[in-house]
Amino acid sequence: MEFHEKLQELRKKHGLTQEELAKELFVSRTAISKWELGKGYPSIDSLKEISRFFSVTIDDLLSSEELITAASSENRSNHENLTDMLVGIVDVMNIMSVLLPLFPKKMNGSIAAVELLAYTRSSMLSGCICWCIFAAIIIAGIVKVILNHMKIKSGRRIITAVSFILSIICVLFLTMIKAPYAVTVTFFLLVVKGAILLISPAGER
Repeated sequence: MEFHEKLQELRKKHGLTQEELAKELFVSRTAISKWELGKGYPSIDSLKEISRFFSVTIDDLLSSEELITAASSENRSNHENLTDMLVGIVDVMNIMSVLLPLFPKKMNGSIAAVELLAYTRSSMLSGCICWCIFAAIIIAGIVKVILNHMKIKSGRRIITAVSFILSIICVLFLTMIKAPYAVTVTFFLLVVKGAILLISPAGER
């Protein structure tokens, strides 16, 4: 008998609905449903809770092969969570491009490096576009960090893809308006983000 069958049998034996069991294990009803359908395994912590609640050992719940699969799945999930957190942090770090003096502005016949606000005063259209792009990237990073903290997986890939595209657009636009310092910082953050995605297990999906 496989894990999903054992879990379903134990739940019914104790006269519990999926929702009631979910409350006891501090997980969602969807998670219970997924486990009982054989579409995944609980985390190690959830397995311990199931073991404690039903007074059975983890060995009783999982075969050796299933235990290895569950551990591998959790390890992969942890790596993906770390990747998402790091990508989100890198996106938030784009705030440096807003606060640091990275933009060119003509002053007294020479060109000085100023922050984005001062640049916007002298070049309204370009400055406003920069504000919009940077705000979108930073917001994407904040949302990703929040979703990761709340352990919500849905939407993370889309946000990562959007932030990556926005970063590329940002680099191209900064190049067009001839802001080399801002290009350097933004391109560096883009490369870091790409490297994180490339070396992570998430990049293999």
